[in-house]
Amino acid sequence: MSLLAIVAAGCSSDSAKVPVGSVGSSGSAATSTTEGQPTDTSGTAAGTEASTTAAPGAATEAPTTVAVPLGDPTVAFNQIGQFSIPVKLTFRPTDGLMYVVEQAGKVVIMDNGQPGADALDMTNLTKAEGERGLLGLAITKDGSLAYVDYTNNDGDTRIDEYAVNADGTFDKSTRREVLGFDQPYPNHNGGDVVFGPDGMLYIGTGDGGSGGDPDRRALNMSEWLGKILRIDPHANADAAYTVPADNPFVGVDAARPEIWSFGLRNPWRFSFDRQTGDLWIADVGQGQWEEVDAGWAADGGGRGLNFGWSAFEGNHRFNDDQSADGVTPPIHEYEHVGQDCSISGSALYRGSAIPALVGWYVFADYCSGQVRVLQIADHAEVKQVGLGRVTSVVSIDEGPDGELYVLSNGGGVYSVTPS
Repeated sequence: MSLLAIVAAGCSSDSAKVPVGSVGSSGSAATSTTEGQPTDTSGTAAGTEASTTAAPGAATEAPTTVAVPLGDPTVAFNQIGQFSIPVKLTFRPTDGLMYVVEQAGKVVIMDNGQPGADALDMTNLTKAEGERGLLGLAITKDGSLAYVDYTNNDGDTRIDEYAVNADGTFDKSTRREVLGFDQPYPNHNGGDVVFGPDGMLYIGTGDGGSGGDPDRRALNMSEWLGKILRIDPHANADAAYTVPADNPFVGVDAARPEIWSFGLRNPWRFSFDRQTGDLWIADVGQGQWEEVDAGWAADGGGRGLNFGWSAFEGNHRFNDDQSADGVTPPIHEYEHVGQDCSISGSALYRGSAIPALVGWYVFADYCSGQVRVLQIADHAEVKQVGLGRVTSVVSIDEGPDGELYVLSNGGGVYSVTPS
């Protein structure tokens, strides 16, 4: 099945430790502790009139990214590899070894622009099926451990850990389930896993699927779905992972302590600005509006923020029975016109090859293939510029040097270079 279902279908579609119980309301038996130091298949209902409520304590600090008077950036997209349904590009921090995540269940090492050895073959545990499959990969800073996000053969989300060998392959005998939870529907599985500047693992979950958040999970704090989670994924005694004590909902009645941000529909790809630590989220919309959300590091990097779904789709009221209070509006939204249908991203450019692009946020739309950039100053959008088109973009990823790569559903991996 085409990966159209992954993004497009997702569119219209200190040291005391306190036990916090079992992982997963059903399905997973892993446990955690709290530790010091994280095209819907069912229809396309559209939002109605515009309305937003600003989050308390809105930032008033100096600009996160200062506009640079170098003119609008122009780039070229140069294919550097061809793979089978690539969905994510990840690098080993210690040496820059490049991994391509293939939806069907393989992590492949790129070798001189060609698919090299399989770092991991987990095709017995998952399969490419609509929005399901192997969806994300993160490597620890010391390069010793890898974490994969995938849907298992029952369609439920699992985060597994593997030890990484010196040659870059993953030791399958060391596989350990860190966290898992059931998926009520086959879409909006999220799938991105990212190590933040704090060394914690952030996990994008999606709202669980169907269309319009029918079970109202995204704003339900007793649910992991529709959130970004933050954990320390390392095993600790009998615990599969630990919850950082400074997570915003630790100790809050009826709230999952792993939750970092909430009110998200399908944060298919998100990233941290390597210079500022700001959190950037490309959240896939329902049937009419796509959005870019930001959590400024000076205000906590998304800590405890409500990004509004499903009270809002972008800036537009959606489910009237969901509270509009305390919503942080998107920094950017765009409508489904001109073949646009589903946002994919996301990264700020911090490389050196394209000076005019430094500090701009880069994203794309899956259906139109348009790659676009936002210039940001004073925590607000200055302008949007189009960079060009790549067919069926599913991810935009950052290399260790800050240079960017674009992945296509058609199999191509492209570097972003000066034009």
